Amino acid sequence: MKVSALLIAASMASASAFVPSTQSTHSSTQLNESLFKKVSNLDLWAPVADSNDYGARGKKNLKTGKLTDKSYIPSGLTKAQYEKIRGDATAKKAANYERNVKKAGIFMDYTDFYKARGSDENGSWMKLPNLGHRMAKTKYDWSGDDDKPNWTGVGNIKKMKGKK
Repeated sequence: MKVSALLIAASMASASAFVPSTQSTHSSTQLNESLFKKVSNLDLWAPVADSNDYGARGKKNLKTGKLTDKSYIPSGLTKAQYEKIRGDATAKKAANYERNVKKAGIFMDYTDFYKARGSDENGSWMKLPNLGHRMAKTKYDWSGDDDKPNWTGVGNIKKMKGKK
């Protein structure tokens, strides 16, 4: 009897080791805001919000690297000549970018174009040569044959007619 009581007490002690303990403090798994709101509010670009705006290159610290003794310098040039070439290229690139930044965001209002074409009054714009379209400029004036470049073959045909 003592053995059986001891065996029951031992099995109860070992079984109670696997029962989860109850805690007096209650921890909540509820979020203060929804998971979607928490993720969507993660704005990693907040400190530099305008870094990708057009024209923001001027605010960044971009520069051409300095030439050292181990830098590549093309044969036939001195270090000073090569630095001048690289500096000129950088200045040209910056000037081109600034020229394009000045043109950014300048658009033609479609309503103004529509009224200037006469679309709001009648269909007379359909009788125009380009049906009211604005044509892009080309490198050459293709309206006549005299000013076409030689590679078109037009000038050569005139010369060949007299040869036979």
